[in-house]
Amino acid sequence: MNHALRPARPRVSVVIPTINEARNLEVLLPDLPEVYEVVLVDAGSTDDTVEVARRLVTTKLNVIQQTRTGKGNALVCGMHAATGDVIVTLDADGSADPCEIEFFVDALVDGADFAKGSRHMVGGGSDDLTLLRSLGNRGLNLISNLRLRTKFTDLCYGYNAMWSDIITALDLPHPSLPAPAHGGRLWGDGFEIETLVTVRVAQAGLNVAEVPSFELNRIFGESNLRTFADGQRVLRTIAVETATRGRGKVGSLVSCAPRHHHLATCRLRTAERETASPIASAA
Repeated sequence: MNHALRPARPRVSVVIPTINEARNLEVLLPDLPEVYEVVLVDAGSTDDTVEVARRLVTTKLNVIQQTRTGKGNALVCGMHAATGDVIVTLDADGSADPCEIEFFVDALVDGADFAKGSRHMVGGGSDDLTLLRSLGNRGLNLISNLRLRTKFTDLCYGYNAMWSDIITALDLPHPSLPAPAHGGRLWGDGFEIETLVTVRVAQAGLNVAEVPSFELNRIFGESNLRTFADGQRVLRTIAVETATRGRGKVGSLVSCAPRHHHLATCRLRTAERETASPIASAA
């Protein structure tokens, strides 16, 4: 990567996959910091998701329809549609705090190719992780780090940011590819995308910065997370990727110091969340 061509004040594109998230967007979008662009990737919402975005987004808004099915396809469609220098992936359900975007961008400007959110660092945490899921995540971290020769602290978290010039290196299924004729999905089109991106970042030997992040509860609706099924999917993704593409290369991993928020402008975070203990010490 030619770091010399990366701007000190990058244009930030925020990619948000959606399907029937109108109520959540009513809360989430007003808390977005000033960014260059919002890319809303919709999966055929039947509520007012798109209308809410058009009403509340005050910057450039690019609304697109994903080309196949699955969260992975939605994210990759958004990455390819984004025109900013930096891409931030943000869930529409409010579980990722948009006030943290600036810290991810800071990590990239400081030299990282990829900024990965971590709930397990000091300054991070979660309102959503049960003890069972927390223990499972730690086990998956251990396995992935051994297989990939990495030192990630939070493999199973999808709040990430990256320079747009690394997208090609990740070799994700292009939005223009047709869906399989027999049905099903292309590898990378489903929920395996978050693990897949992390694995391919490691395989490409990119410089990674882990950023403390606090995961919030979903605002409205029910989560699609399933503890055992999700764990099996992560293990399969690691096994398939390391078998077909090899282990990780030796890049660099930097842990970013936690930074304090100015909470007055963000309704999603509270003073209690700001001082919450990291998962490492949570029961």
